[in-house]
Amino acid sequence: MGKATFKRVNYIPKNDRDFGMTVRKRVNEYFKNNKIDRTGDYRIWIKVAILPLLLIVPFGLILTNQFSNNLAIFYGLWVMMGIGLAGAGTGIMHDACHGALSKNKKVNKIIGEFVWILAGGSALNWKIQHNVLHHTYTNVSGFDEDIDPSGIMRFTPEQPVKSFHKYQAYYAWFVYGLMTLQWATYKVFVQLKRFNDMGLVKAQGADYKKELRKMIIYKVFYYSFYIVMPLLLLDVAWYHVVLGWLSMQYFAGLFLALIFQPAHVVPSTEFPVPDGENNVEGDWSKLQLLTTANFAPDNKLLSWYIGGLNFQIEHHLFLDVCHVHHKKLSKIVKKTAEEFGLPYYSKPTYIGALVSHFKMLHSLRK
Repeated sequence: MGKATFKRVNYIPKNDRDFGMTVRKRVNEYFKNNKIDRTGDYRIWIKVAILPLLLIVPFGLILTNQFSNNLAIFYGLWVMMGIGLAGAGTGIMHDACHGALSKNKKVNKIIGEFVWILAGGSALNWKIQHNVLHHTYTNVSGFDEDIDPSGIMRFTPEQPVKSFHKYQAYYAWFVYGLMTLQWATYKVFVQLKRFNDMGLVKAQGADYKKELRKMIIYKVFYYSFYIVMPLLLLDVAWYHVVLGWLSMQYFAGLFLALIFQPAHVVPSTEFPVPDGENNVEGDWSKLQLLTTANFAPDNKLLSWYIGGLNFQIEHHLFLDVCHVHHKKLSKIVKKTAEEFGLPYYSKPTYIGALVSHFKMLHSLRK
């Protein structure tokens, strides 16, 4: 990646487009024949109503000041807020920012931005990092920022080895918890500037100065809401408020990392390497199968909470499809992959996926 310009990766198919064309045709026929829309139905709106409450209700209970003398409950409520924040991110924001929650673009924008305000992040940054870079260049080191933790972790064989990486399978539990904390503090500003230098902010039809002003306003609201208001209303020492907020951030970040990483950084997945001209051999749809893995397809509760992200293959192939349809699409995708002799990676349990991820971290220690 250059500083002022972004040189994209080109996928060079070699007689391997048939899978992508066939699976798209079959999925399109599924929606047409069943007369259903690709975006969300009543199931997603139930989540829109419920998931934010997992964040807001515990915070409301904290602000009643009834638990200021019971620190176990006090901190437990902050942890519940972290779980609620992660759920709102995966179950609502993710679909909204992909334009898959509603047919109405304004509704998607409002809901996606609302969740990001609560998380202290940026909807624009997410769309660039996740929708553009991650989904276009899945597992391509140097382009997919979801596998680029700035040297703290080593996620791909191409990334340089550092002496402390031999411990990464152990300290990952701490590092993963810092994800949302980075968003809530400095990362949104650093990332926006970098994306602007790369020309990616303009490519999204956004203005850098306008987005920067918006970020500052949202940050003032964010800290007033989560820090200043509790400090004014609660009969606890200031550091308990700060530690409570850090607890929320840690568990939200940990939950999110442990949802996204087992879908891509596992022993079965591949990490394409561009040649000297930024070309990667292979059709994009085929490469999504090679770089992505599903997990726990029959775990209904987990799938509900994480917004169907256990069906990562289906999500990667059909970005405009709401996650409520993923399970049924998985049968179509798996059958088509088998017909073309392509892998369809899927771990039957979530624990199994986590074990695979940490095995991968251990294998990349040297």
